[in-house]
Amino acid sequence: MERQPYPSDLSDEEWDLVEPIIQEGIYRNSGSKGKYPRREMLNGILYIVRTGCQWTDLPHDFPPWKSVYSQFFRWRDRGVFEKLNDVLRKKLRVHLGREENATAGIVDSQSVKTTEKKGSVDSMAAKKLKVGNGTYWLITLGS
Repeated sequence: MERQPYPSDLSDEEWDLVEPIIQEGIYRNSGSKGKYPRREMLNGILYIVRTGCQWTDLPHDFPPWKSVYSQFFRWRDRGVFEKLNDVLRKKLRVHLGREENATAGIVDSQSVKTTEKKGSVDSMAAKKLKVGNGTYWLITLGS
């Protein structure tokens, strides 16, 4: 019996877009299809992301939380989420009538107020390090 869908679940159309990328993140020589469907594993991950709940609070109609948790880290370590982001971003840009890759970028910064107590002087210190022609990294120096 199928479970009732959650708002975070992928539609069939969305799954059709991401399934080939998910399949690339699976080692072909493992000899196993896995105990749980990849779509359900991804739906479990998306549920966690959307709700912000703890892994252990994943509803019981998903695969066991330990399995979903382990799959998340395997896909993360194999770069599956970066690949998903890259492919879907390019598809969206083309759909919007733009070039597949951006030709320019804008970097902006924002000042954020700290709490009333403020941070310690040590933890608030930062160093600007030039790493290239006009490229800087801002490094926070902690205690």
